[in-house]
Amino acid sequence: MKGNLRGYGTVWYHPNGIANILSLNNVRKKYRVTFDSGNTEEQGLVVHKNDGSKRIFRPSRKGLYYSDVASDIGAIMVTTVDSNKAKYSVIQYSSAKKAHALQNVLGKPSTADFIKYVEGNMIPNCNVTREDILRAEDIFGPNLGSIKGKTTRRPTEHVNLTWKNVPEDVLEKYGDVTLAIDIMAINKIPFVITISRHIHFGTAELIHNKSKKRIMTSIQQVVRAYHARGFKVHNILGDGGFECVRNNLADIGITLNITSETNMYRRLKDTLKRSRKGLGL
Repeated sequence: MKGNLRGYGTVWYHPNGIANILSLNNVRKKYRVTFDSGNTEEQGLVVHKNDGSKRIFRPSRKGLYYSDVASDIGAIMVTTVDSNKAKYSVIQYSSAKKAHALQNVLGKPSTADFIKYVEGNMIPNCNVTREDILRAEDIFGPNLGSIKGKTTRRPTEHVNLTWKNVPEDVLEKYGDVTLAIDIMAINKIPFVITISRHIHFGTAELIHNKSKKRIMTSIQQVVRAYHARGFKVHNILGDGGFECVRNNLADIGITLNITSETNMYRRLKDTLKRSRKGLGL
């Protein structure tokens, strides 16, 4: 895969790799690079960064020059924005960027004040929500402009997330949920796929193996998601691969109905088709 290394540019990345190989020619185009061959603390290739700090690449026993970011003090300067961004969808990240930019335009108010402005309709034609503001702070951190000069420590306000309850008429009609479940592989990576009848709410979760414990854990997470909204999962439709968790499901009040693999795929396909049609896709 390809990734962007801040201050350098595009690098090749592998999740199981231990290093990124940088081109000295590309580094010198952006930063001043010096070489110290003496017996000093800066022995090796020294990259002088714009903020006045230095990144030193020292020779290994085999002669390759490297910088150990795991133990080097300079590692504390590595941004965590990319890792925080990965927790959200593309749309959520885009909305968070809008909230972050709007906060700067408004004179960098504190997060609490910014939320008050938005919820109080003090900003005309504002399409930023409270959730967007909170995501922006989680991804980019507190706005430095709103922190500077405020040396007195103040207790932070408790953030209350308000969830909209599911309408009673929906719970009356579809409160008892039947789930269709299957294990599908994408590029040989297994996922537990579920979709509910009538509601057409689908989930997909990566599993590292098809063990009984892992499958049951995945099902329990889906069931808790439904229970949190007032729905109750009473029946699960699956193929023979889920026979191993029948007793575990019975212990939590869920009946497992085993269907043939052909019927299982047909039901999932029909349910997904109806879901797309309802969403206008």
